[in-house]
Amino acid sequence: MMNLKPRYIRQLLRLCLIAMLVPILESCIREENFDNSPTGNFEALWKIIDEQYCFLDYKEVSWDSVHTKYARLITDNMGYDGLFDVLGKMLAELKDGHVNLYASSNTARYWDWYLDYPRNFNESIIEKYLGRDYRIGAGLKYTILEDNIGYIYYEAFTAGIGNGNLDEMLSYLASCNGIIIDVRNNGGGNLTNSTRFAARFTNEKVLTGYMYHKTGKGHSDFSDPVPIYLEPSNSIRWQKKVIVLTNRHSYSATNDFVNAMHILPNVTLVGDKTGGGSGLPFTSELPNGWTVRFSASPMLNANKEQIEFGIDPDVKIDMDSTEEAKGIDTIIETARKLLKIVS
Repeated sequence: MMNLKPRYIRQLLRLCLIAMLVPILESCIREENFDNSPTGNFEALWKIIDEQYCFLDYKEVSWDSVHTKYARLITDNMGYDGLFDVLGKMLAELKDGHVNLYASSNTARYWDWYLDYPRNFNESIIEKYLGRDYRIGAGLKYTILEDNIGYIYYEAFTAGIGNGNLDEMLSYLASCNGIIIDVRNNGGGNLTNSTRFAARFTNEKVLTGYMYHKTGKGHSDFSDPVPIYLEPSNSIRWQKKVIVLTNRHSYSATNDFVNAMHILPNVTLVGDKTGGGSGLPFTSELPNGWTVRFSASPMLNANKEQIEFGIDPDVKIDMDSTEEAKGIDTIIETARKLLKIVS
């Protein structure tokens, strides 16, 4: 028998222990791998949503039943377009505008969150209210209406706005009796732009909501709520009345903007319910390279209430088709009347 020194015995025991632990560790941390087949891609997508999507319990979606429903449509010899169609329809069960499947030739999307509502918006009429000499500051279009009310149209929070843009705009509108901020048909964009804009309408730090983060694979495995605050801008801030115009196509970062503005005492919401979209999006990839985007972290209002399905206006009103035919926007005119009452 070989006579080993004590230090070599210790090293040998350590190596044996590591060899014994490796299979155990691998079984604990190794994720399930799916092959690049119709079934593999289906199962991968279903699992991503099952473990990471944040609204399954809130929306009362039976994701196991969804699996049963769509698994029977998957065959080993189905083509690219057929698979994409099935996976897209499965994701539509979530009824979420933040959920998309991206392939090189197509994007699966759910649009019924706003298509089932009145449009309450007409681009040509907006141009009429803006006139020909309106100002443009980055993503902001603004003018002073004949009754000395400022009108601001912000069509997308993807269009950046800087503090200089906001300073110039608010200085220009300073003499107005009140302002209208029109975010109808604003489908969202950058939350930084939303926060930067809203910060011009508060003089104090305000709690606007909470965010939760997924902490496990269970549908309700979330962190403790993380508070979200709106800090007042260090520059020019508006002190008079504000009316924010919304419709069902006011979504995502716009929903966030409306949620923050709604808390402020000088702000009134007029129009239709927003489209919602309060889940912070995240992306993952399927075995075949397709990308899925989904809501991963829910954002609630200051009362810890869900705003995923939208925020109700203070004054609910739809555009009147007869007035629209005359070039009159009923929602803008209602806002003007309300500002005249309080001014």
